[in-house]
Amino acid sequence: MAAENPVLYLQAIERNYRQGENLLNILRGAELAVWSGQLVALVAPSGAGKSTLLHIAGLLERPDGGEVYINTQPTSALSEFERTRIRRLEMGFIYQAHHLLPELSAVENVMLPQMIRGLGKTAARTRAAELLSYLGLKERLTHRPAELSGGEQQRVAIARAVANAPRILLADEPTGNLDLRTADRVFEALTQLVRASGLAAVIATHNLELAERMDRQVTLREGQVVELKPGQPHH
Repeated sequence: MAAENPVLYLQAIERNYRQGENLLNILRGAELAVWSGQLVALVAPSGAGKSTLLHIAGLLERPDGGEVYINTQPTSALSEFERTRIRRLEMGFIYQAHHLLPELSAVENVMLPQMIRGLGKTAARTRAAELLSYLGLKERLTHRPAELSGGEQQRVAIARAVANAPRILLADEPTGNLDLRTADRVFEALTQLVRASGLAAVIATHNLELAERMDRQVTLREGQVVELKPGQPHH
């Protein structure tokens, strides 16, 4: 695996925030490489910089130092337009809240990003239906979010995130709002999808049991990414 290049590589990332007189060093030379088909759990206490790291990886925020490589391409010198284009073509995002559009059905929610990208309605519907069926929602295609359970809504959000066949999937507490059994089912669906699509996935989670089932677990300590070996404490 090490022979191929990582799909996502964060190199020496620095991120500081000013709070009144003080400068907070959130990330100090953070490094992370993620390869195709790999699930990386990002486990760290609140305030450690998990969301900041994900935002920088997702080109939603610029680092104060260091470089983000997407498919070996450096991104720091790119314009906002180019960064947005990479986000749209190469990345899928899943959040704790599913952010589905309430007036659209499950299948329409998954069609939307594809149509924004320029795919025709029929092709978008076919792919949306295939993805939702793969995630166990074949009987729920025409249901609106309010008619779906929390776990079903989150599976629609997963389908929407991967609808445009991204290379990278970034998830911030994707099972955070779900009970344990539902979280387990959603995670299973997510894992299958990552493996089948060869996505490089970084998943921030507080759920240590789910983290243990991913390929790697990393945490943030003093602004740096630290690989956790099995049995190491997470804090």
